Amino acid sequence: MKKQAAIYLLLIVALLALGACTPVRPAATTTGGDAPAATGKLAEIQAAGKLVVGTSADYPPYESIDADGNFVGFDMDLIRAVGAELGVEVEIQDMPFDTLIASVQEGKIDAVIAAMQATAERDEQVDFTIPYRMTKDAFIGAGDTTIVIEQAEDAAGMSIGAQTGTVQERWIQETLVAAGLTAADQVSSYERADLAALDVANGRIELLLMDAEPAVALAEQNGLKILLITETTAEGGKSIAIPDGETELKAELDRIIQKLIDDGTVQRIQEENGLP
Repeated sequence: MKKQAAIYLLLIVALLALGACTPVRPAATTTGGDAPAATGKLAEIQAAGKLVVGTSADYPPYESIDADGNFVGFDMDLIRAVGAELGVEVEIQDMPFDTLIASVQEGKIDAVIAAMQATAERDEQVDFTIPYRMTKDAFIGAGDTTIVIEQAEDAAGMSIGAQTGTVQERWIQETLVAAGLTAADQVSSYERADLAALDVANGRIELLLMDAEPAVALAEQNGLKILLITETTAEGGKSIAIPDGETELKAELDRIIQKLIDDGTVQRIQEENGLP
């Protein structure tokens, strides 16, 4: 019996020694339960605790700067809601609209929200989230104009303006100028939409083509007339632009945008900013 007990004791000691020599594998790093840790731009944003966003703050009710220097408008409220869902603060930078895409490509900003439409041309340079709002355009004329625009093509042959780098500017060039319906020197491009509206009011151009909601706001501010609201010149909806190839960031932003649409946040923000 003593001999058997000694054998059992030796076996136990051997097993304990073997267990002590077996390496312990570290647990996989995770964030948020069983989800793997983020990589790429999403990981950078999370590590910095900040989402740096570019906009062109001349486009109420989407984005503008109030008397106290604060960024206000539908896009501004929406991107802050997105930041809250990401768990990071949002830093907004104002810049000309036609520099926004390049700023994302160069890494100066993490994303763009500026009532921007995800066109095929832009999609070759950056990636876009799912749309957070569909869009229409408007033709604006002077308050006392007698011009009648029943369809977009009725703008042919008239002096017309649009903001530089916009879908509306491209529509004018491709549909009117390239087709020989409007002379190239009849088209004016503007860094800011409000400057274009002033030229309409002062008679320097006959028409301005831009997003419908900002058009209504500028028309009210400058005594202008909305001549036509149309989907003909628009391309899809408004989306957030992000660096090309950042699939994890896109997936996370898509998830958040859809959540904010589904839970009524987007609708509430629209209404608070006077959007239908």
